[in-house]
Amino acid sequence: MADAPETTARDYRDTVFLPETPFPMRGGLPQKEPVILEQWGDLYGTLRAERQRQNAPLYVLHDGPPYANGDIHIGHALNKTLKDFVVRSRFLLGYDVDYVPGWDCHGLPIEWKIEEQFRAKGRRKDEVSKDEFRAACREYAGKYIDLQRDQFKRLGITGDFANRYATMDFTSEAAIVAEFHKFKNSGQLYRGSKPVMWSPVERTALADAEIEYHDHVSPTIWVKFPVTGASDDHPDDLLAFRTSTPSIVIWTTTPWTIPANRAISYGPEIAYGLYEVTAMEEGLEFAPWAKPGDRLIVADKLAEDVFKAAKITAWTRVYDINPSGLECAHPLAALDSGYGFSVPLLAGDHVTDDAGTGFVHTAPGHGADDFEVWKAHGHHEVPDTVDPDGAYYPTVPLFAGLKVLETEGKKTGKFGPANGAVMEKLIEAGNLLARGRLEHSYPHSWRSKAPIIFRNTPQWFIRMDESLASGDSLRETALKAIDDTAFHPAAGRNRIRSMVEGRPDWLVSRQRAWGTPLAMFIDKQTGQPLHDAEVDARIVKAVAEHGADIWFTAPDSDFLGAHDPARYEKVEDILDVWFDSGSTHAFTLDPRLPEHGYKGDRPAHWPADLYLEGSDQHRGWFQSSLLEGCGTRGRAPFKAVLTHGFTLDEKGEKMSKSKGNTTDPLTIIKESGADILRLWVSLVDYSEDQRIGKQILQTTVDAYRKLRNTLRYLLGALADFDEAERLPLDQMPPLEKFILHRLYELDAHVRQAYAEYRFQDVVRPVLEFCSNDLSALYFDIRKDALYCDRPDSLRRRAARTVMDEVFMRLTAWLAPLTPFTMEEAWTTRFPDAGTNCARVIPETPAEWNNPAEAERWAAINTVLEVVNESLEAARRDKLIGGALDAWPTVTAPAGTFAPFDGLDAAEIFRTSGAELVEGDAISVTVALADHPKCARSWRRVPDVGSDPAYPDLSARDADAVRYWDQTHA
Repeated sequence: MADAPETTARDYRDTVFLPETPFPMRGGLPQKEPVILEQWGDLYGTLRAERQRQNAPLYVLHDGPPYANGDIHIGHALNKTLKDFVVRSRFLLGYDVDYVPGWDCHGLPIEWKIEEQFRAKGRRKDEVSKDEFRAACREYAGKYIDLQRDQFKRLGITGDFANRYATMDFTSEAAIVAEFHKFKNSGQLYRGSKPVMWSPVERTALADAEIEYHDHVSPTIWVKFPVTGASDDHPDDLLAFRTSTPSIVIWTTTPWTIPANRAISYGPEIAYGLYEVTAMEEGLEFAPWAKPGDRLIVADKLAEDVFKAAKITAWTRVYDINPSGLECAHPLAALDSGYGFSVPLLAGDHVTDDAGTGFVHTAPGHGADDFEVWKAHGHHEVPDTVDPDGAYYPTVPLFAGLKVLETEGKKTGKFGPANGAVMEKLIEAGNLLARGRLEHSYPHSWRSKAPIIFRNTPQWFIRMDESLASGDSLRETALKAIDDTAFHPAAGRNRIRSMVEGRPDWLVSRQRAWGTPLAMFIDKQTGQPLHDAEVDARIVKAVAEHGADIWFTAPDSDFLGAHDPARYEKVEDILDVWFDSGSTHAFTLDPRLPEHGYKGDRPAHWPADLYLEGSDQHRGWFQSSLLEGCGTRGRAPFKAVLTHGFTLDEKGEKMSKSKGNTTDPLTIIKESGADILRLWVSLVDYSEDQRIGKQILQTTVDAYRKLRNTLRYLLGALADFDEAERLPLDQMPPLEKFILHRLYELDAHVRQAYAEYRFQDVVRPVLEFCSNDLSALYFDIRKDALYCDRPDSLRRRAARTVMDEVFMRLTAWLAPLTPFTMEEAWTTRFPDAGTNCARVIPETPAEWNNPAEAERWAAINTVLEVVNESLEAARRDKLIGGALDAWPTVTAPAGTFAPFDGLDAAEIFRTSGAELVEGDAISVTVALADHPKCARSWRRVPDVGSDPAYPDLSARDADAVRYWDQTHA
């Protein structure tokens, strides 16, 4: 209706059936959502009970536990919302869904917080008993579990919060110990002394999953190792008195490891040469450490680079050198007899001539390759050089007590004086050839953000390559399990596979206080773990009753029974927190398996149907769960794995509090509502990194408004609709058949998208349907019939029947994504019908499938677009006020108008009339409708005044008003 009705003797506004609904245009979500949450009550319990009454199939989503530390952030919100999409969509598809939210509670971040609290009270950690310290950690974690739980609930997350799990629960710790015992008793566990990634700041070993890489500037040094011995197959003059002693040159970015050097590695396939220096660069501000006459052994490919670094301008290649059979002196031997040992040359496959000198300085206590090549050549003694605090042991000549890394004060995490001291001593010994600086990627602890070092320590490992009972190794079993797992997206399979293929043995011990202990005893005579089922059972029982703290406080005899406590050593290391979380399936799912005797109302099954976390968990939770399941049960604890990317700011930059570019989910919920945040999650491609910020959220708000307006229009148009009004399919006009066909298409699409976790492919097509098929086409065409036809007209009944079907599907399809808004819409229309969340998607009749009708309306739309452009131009030129003032003539080639057969073109064009004329290309001439204007519908049609009782109305409107008058007399 484009303009106000002309003045008539009667005001017909009361007779127009305008949409009426209490569903407001403005969402007011921040105020409404808490009310809806209150109304839902134990929604999860309600949904499970309903599906179990229906004997629904069971679906299990096992929760990867967030860390119980701080408020939730945008990463939490993305992750938990995606999980909620899975849970709610599976309920919608007719499943009984098991989802128990959990929390990871042990580990360093909480330890640090508690250390800070004690320091603020003037107490150092070593002044606090382990019992008191662990109790403080437990209290801290409990506080944040409660806080995060409430924040997740406010986001609309549905799950079994009443029975949430936490890795610090006594029963959880007991189950973790029991899982650890399975590895111990199967022979997969061993104690080894080898270099591991060590964090001096945290005073513990770290696993691969606890490492992240950052750019770091390291000192680089080229060091000379004087050759002191050679086998007979080397040239006689190699060590002749008439020439200077040749030196093998190594290059390293860790000068602090030079005191730990015990060998030099070389590549058997690399070509090496003996070079004599003939000239040095002149005019330097400092005297270079090389001089003419020096003889240096390096890889031929790298010789020029080495000489450039040493300021050597001219040299002579004397002859080929085979490093095999050479021996060197340690470069610090002249300064202290503690370095007076020989340094052998060892062949190693890890040596390349891509960079450096072609030789690798080998410190077996500080590098995995160094350790392996040292052992492979029959050497067993590995020197201990650096203590747990990152300082040289008192026994290290020249450098005792010097810090490699600072662990206290403002310089915590910075490299200490060790590097500089070593370089100064090398200069003093005359064996530093050159030095520089290099920016490179260096491993850091993901918790402390401080650099780590490789350090030889005795630790507990799980073997990756020993045969299990099945005959396959843990690595082989895990790789087979990866092949048997579905990955979303599929690229995840190759990513985790490559990690498992190349990973070392699983380091599971940590030297910290807050965690689940490696609760076992070691025979002091054999060094082997005690294998006694009764002892293990006593340990597990005690932990289940008293928590893991009992391991540190109870006397050994309480566990050992008849065994002599004096013979056994209690292990007080704690387990890698990834072992904790990797075992969650054992205490979250296992106890509720019907095959294990469970008869309650919260059944689960194993393995879980899905694990869902960020893509970084390929080396974290996914992998630890995979290894734990394969090591104890022979397969992965999951059937499928879904990964999502990370959330960046609007510019695509990583979020950081220091940058001020973070987006707080709690602020979004407070200002706009949880459904806005959830709609954003549904709209992004979660498999990639996503962006969020004010501008992006405004776009989401705009999309939400369009969706809300669609619902509001449907609710208004469906006021007082009842079953008596419903029209069967065979009486539907073509337009209604087309909309039903679109519902049929979308229904199949939505079901498939939900089944495959493609939430973006649910919301985007549905929003496009609302915008294009409904608002721009169907609602606009049927507006006249809805407002002005008499209530019992077939056209109006058909429209309302179809709108009912649309409403029933929209509120179901979008319930998992925007549950608050769909609940509000549903209960507005059906206040006594129960929660919208309990519904399943309505069955869609196959008879609605009508490709011919879709083809017809695609052809009509081609013409309609041209007509709409012409009407808009006429409106701009003020030829017409609105479309109902127009009577267009549309010209088009033969056959173009065939789809219009049986239809009213004017109704489709939303004009008062229309002429269709065959001609050449499609063109439109817009004329003013030359007929009186109906005072009720504002159409300009020839039959206005044809009914004497209503002279200012069209025949259709006169009939409708007469009906209204009769029913309102």
